[in-house]
Amino acid sequence: MSTDAVIRVSGLAKTYGDLHAVDGIDLIVERGQCVALLGPNGAGKTTTTEILEGYRQRDAGDVHVLGVDPARADRHWRTRIGIVLQQVSDLSDLTVRESLSHFAGYYPNPRPVDEVLEQVGLAAKADSRGRTLSGGQRRRLDVGLGIIGRPELLFLDEPTTGFDPEARREFWSLIRALRAEGATILLTTHYLEEAEALADMVGVINRGRMVAFDPPHELGGRHTGQARVTWTEGDEPRSEETGSPTSLIAELSARFGGEVPNLAVARPTLEDMYLELVDHAGQEGRP
Repeated sequence: MSTDAVIRVSGLAKTYGDLHAVDGIDLIVERGQCVALLGPNGAGKTTTTEILEGYRQRDAGDVHVLGVDPARADRHWRTRIGIVLQQVSDLSDLTVRESLSHFAGYYPNPRPVDEVLEQVGLAAKADSRGRTLSGGQRRRLDVGLGIIGRPELLFLDEPTTGFDPEARREFWSLIRALRAEGATILLTTHYLEEAEALADMVGVINRGRMVAFDPPHELGGRHTGQARVTWTEGDEPRSEETGSPTSLIAELSARFGGEVPNLAVARPTLEDMYLELVDHAGQEGRP
């Protein structure tokens, strides 16, 4: 087991009556990594994250976050982490600047408020009250509150919900900048393109179990999966799945004497592999 792991989890379990919300999860997150957790609603992602944050007690397993058991963490430990919750409903009467300034007071070395306003794209809304913000703007404020303390470890629970595509990509740039500064990030998201754009490792959780944990391009054997080669021949669309697309393309090129009409090659996407993993895990869990 790595000695430089920011998060080390072994055999994590949490039950609610007969429901095994988390059922023996193992997880290692190395310093400086961005790890994305994927899974359908109710899979156990949020419960797992809340245990790591110290907000929910576990029933079994060993957990260390920044070298500390979150169940016994003190105030100093909490200043080292940042959290962007899925939903936040307070701060409606404070301005954006007041909210950030208030939370900055909890940390020993916070970021300058004006810097955070610029980073999350709320400089023009600095003097607006929380209740007047749109859903996407409120989400930007949530992110600002999560990073104001210069966290070593940042938890992001569905951070770009309500963002338009342009705002989502601006947020990705912010996450890359935080990583460049040395932050470690644990991200839960339903946006597969977000996981592919940001994550070093992707974990798929289903029915409380980690069914896969790989780099995005290798998830579920994606990098070795069959490629689909398509082309047009005799005015008819043709396709073939193969593990050796380069050889097939060479054969087609020789047959056509050069360019192959409407040639395209596609490997399994992250979405393809995710859906396959979730469906397979669901089939195994059925009686």
